Amino acid sequence: MTISRRTLVQAAAAAAILPAPAIGQATAPAMRPIPSSGEQTPAIGLGTWITFNVGDDPALRDECADVMGAFFEAGGRMIDSSPMYGSSQPVIGYGLDRLGRPETLFSAEKVWTSSAAEGSAQLERSRSFWGVQRFDLLQVHNLVAWEAHLQTLFEMKAAGQIRYVGITTSEGRRHDLFKEIMGSHPLDFAQLTYNIVDREAEEQLLPLAAERGIAVIVNRPFRQGALTRQLDGKQLPEWAKEIGTATWAQFILKFILSHPAITVAIPATTRVNHVRENVAAAHGAFPDTAMRKQMAAYVRDL
Repeated sequence: MTISRRTLVQAAAAAAILPAPAIGQATAPAMRPIPSSGEQTPAIGLGTWITFNVGDDPALRDECADVMGAFFEAGGRMIDSSPMYGSSQPVIGYGLDRLGRPETLFSAEKVWTSSAAEGSAQLERSRSFWGVQRFDLLQVHNLVAWEAHLQTLFEMKAAGQIRYVGITTSEGRRHDLFKEIMGSHPLDFAQLTYNIVDREAEEQLLPLAAERGIAVIVNRPFRQGALTRQLDGKQLPEWAKEIGTATWAQFILKFILSHPAITVAIPATTRVNHVRENVAAAHGAFPDTAMRKQMAAYVRDL
């Protein structure tokens, strides 16, 4: 049976949170559909910006591998990186080797060079660093040389060398161009900044993603830690217990994931307890429209 793109878009817009099969544990994180394929993916991924840029330090590399191990053990799949992220790529490769190359990995990487001719060589270096046969998702990072790189990525997808194609932006930059590309190219993914205080994407980008059947990856969910530091020591509202929220990080992630256009959020961390806390935010109930407004107002007024 052929599933129409419209059907998949409607499924994404409805934000059906489907129970995931057990992965060596009693429960697993909520799953979201990738609209262009219908494939289910856990709603919490793992970012590596700054946190995995640890060079050759063996102790720090082991800490990153431990974070990855806890992430996979909790049911996570998507790990996202970029050539921009220093040593993050070889550190991911080290962690995957130490963990025995988990089959559940969803590898999300980026091309980031102003040289159109350099793109393919950069992608091959990235693949070598990770040690994967092919990437699941390749994205044009921050729209750098986007026209040439998108053409390359679409050709790779047609040849079966990657599974999905996307673009990225962060911190609200170049939203007009981002919207133009989303509306005119058959993208599978769009990665952008969205959280309980940075909500510009709600105006046009998230509705367009739902309309076009584009999966959305959320970067900087905690404003690179600034948001959780700002809230540290402040009282969670009593009504947060209604959605199983025990920490500010979970409060923020549940707000993000409750938007019907969001597919995956990719918080970065250096700590095993934090990665478990983050993945746990994809369990249980999510806020409805009324509670989302209440959550945003509560944080705004603190």
